Amino acid sequence: MNTHELWTVVHGMGFGFLFLLGFAGALYGIYIMKPEWMTAEGTNINVRNIRIFLWVLAAATWLAVFSGAFIVYPWYRATPPAGTTDLTNFPKFLLVANESTAFWHEFGMEWKEHIAFVVPFAATMVAYMAQYYGATITQKPEVRRYVMIFFSIAFVAAAVAGVLGAFITKAAAVH
Repeated sequence: MNTHELWTVVHGMGFGFLFLLGFAGALYGIYIMKPEWMTAEGTNINVRNIRIFLWVLAAATWLAVFSGAFIVYPWYRATPPAGTTDLTNFPKFLLVANESTAFWHEFGMEWKEHIAFVVPFAATMVAYMAQYYGATITQKPEVRRYVMIFFSIAFVAAAVAGVLGAFITKAAAVH
């Protein structure tokens, strides 16, 4: 693997996948924070673990976005020199040159460029809410519900971005 391919893997399969994989555990940890299900000691331990876990997941989303936007994406959209006919090393132009793959750039990268930025903001909001409310979240079902909703929105946006990224990489990989 060259440097470009390695950074693409770190961006998607490292940071992005870490968030997607950790989502289920974090959502479950938030869900079980019901007063009738937890002892006081269990609540304190769970809250501490969830706080740490959510901040790690939020950091992973920020790292995925920054590595994608500032490391991988410039390689993706590199402009080929005039007269270049082999667009293999210019993924954006390779995709848009073919009518059957232009969709992957026009929709897929637009999603990744704009909508996927929702993920780190939502993940950070969830981590902040867990930090702010702490153990009292067990007594506030509406807050717990909002945390799960924000987190689910982040998950859906990240999952769509991940699937689109995989398809785009399959159609026109960054070399």
